[in-house]
Amino acid sequence: MLAFEWIIGLLLGAVLLSALARRLKVPYPTFLAIGGMLLAFAPGSPSWTLEPELALALFVAPVLLDAAFDTSLRDLRNNWLPVSTLVLVAVGVTATAVAVVAHWLRPDMPWAVAIALGAIVAPPDAAAATAILRQVNLPYRIQKILEGESLLNDASALLIYRVCVGLVAAEHMKVHEFVPSVALALFGSLIAGFLFARVWTQITRRITEAPSAIITQFAGTFMVWIVAEHIGLSGILTIVAYAITIARTAPERTPARLRVASYAVWETVVFVLNVLAFILIGMQLNPIWSGLDDEVRFKYCSFAATILAVVVFARIAWVMPYGAFLRALNARGLLPSHVSPAVPTVERGIIVSWCGMRGIVTLAAAFALPESFPYRDLILLTAFAVVLGTLVVQGLTLRPVILALKFEEDDPVAREAAQARCIAYRAALEAIEADPSEEAEILRLEYRAVLLRAETEPELGIASSELPADPLRRRAIGAAREALLRMRQFEEISDDAFHQVEEELDRAELSAQA
Repeated sequence: MLAFEWIIGLLLGAVLLSALARRLKVPYPTFLAIGGMLLAFAPGSPSWTLEPELALALFVAPVLLDAAFDTSLRDLRNNWLPVSTLVLVAVGVTATAVAVVAHWLRPDMPWAVAIALGAIVAPPDAAAATAILRQVNLPYRIQKILEGESLLNDASALLIYRVCVGLVAAEHMKVHEFVPSVALALFGSLIAGFLFARVWTQITRRITEAPSAIITQFAGTFMVWIVAEHIGLSGILTIVAYAITIARTAPERTPARLRVASYAVWETVVFVLNVLAFILIGMQLNPIWSGLDDEVRFKYCSFAATILAVVVFARIAWVMPYGAFLRALNARGLLPSHVSPAVPTVERGIIVSWCGMRGIVTLAAAFALPESFPYRDLILLTAFAVVLGTLVVQGLTLRPVILALKFEEDDPVAREAAQARCIAYRAALEAIEADPSEEAEILRLEYRAVLLRAETEPELGIASSELPADPLRRRAIGAAREALLRMRQFEEISDDAFHQVEEELDRAELSAQA
């Protein structure tokens, strides 16, 4: 009963912290990290434990699927160069720099352990960056680059992490003996994720009851991760491929009443998982801290502070010279014409450099280390320090930095959503054009009003209360939805614009069903 009371109190506390974060316009993981640190040293706080093997599956799998589901393949393809350099080079530079400094500070630390630490603290967190980016005027291209990076860098970092943990566990094995398994994890995971999505779609296609459908969504996510790990694949890559494949087919076969409920549940679960991750890691710090004498505490804190500084400056050391190099090539006319518009300015480089907040993936990876892993306590303390430090230092200053740089208005999503809205509602008009009834005439008048607003005020959405609820309207909405799906299929609009208009149609469909 005491544990249950603590859970209720902690969740309510997290809600209050989240509300405070929204009021102050900072990412809510910042306050969760501070809360987790305070909980670690609060008198009488509980001491809960979680099996390390469960950490990645429990915390990372659903959070990653939620992020991958909204990922636009078109935007990833259009920004493949900056995204790939951040995912591969920036993560590699950070992991290498951390490993070198960690081994220099602790010469007795094996290289595999040092590199594992580097991989743990290398990937920035999607939730923290998104919480800031939604509150400020930031160029759309930067948003898509950061979202693509935060999705895929987990895969590259945790692949390095997995190899290093395996090398420590099997001391007699060499790096070259892991190369075949790494290649299998890369390509096999992508294929497996695609196949899992196809099979699971066929299995669950007849489940239309909201509670059952949502439960199967979570069950499928965990099953895909567990099966991938059991057969030697990368759970991260498999989940990403699985989620992107599901996202391409789900809108067509999912009714509005199920989609709206599902989105709400997933958003809530992702929040709860972030809360639990910071709470559980915070609870691990107290026993570690209590078991150290003052001299060792100082050494651990110095080590963690140094690694935090390396993590922050390693990203800057890659992003800023990369941008300067591209600008120099562009000034000499050495870049293709289609690449020139994508050359980052100094201002954009500053923002990308400073969007390096760490979060739930770093915490889960540190927690997932086996109990017998060398320097596990030091790594846990360092990982939490890096997460806390980046969330506080970068998370609290990112918005003022963005506002100070005064980026120009850039909202292609609103333009594409207006375009999609026009085409979708023209399709709705055509679907009822031949109906001579009075109801059809009323609906045609209202849809024409919607089209007029979409053309004259494209930044405004459509309120569901504007349209009548009747079978004729449902038929029209079905035609509009088909037109919207075609635009997304042929990549005439982005996924962001698609989801914005899809939400409007869902509200209209739900009111029609009432």
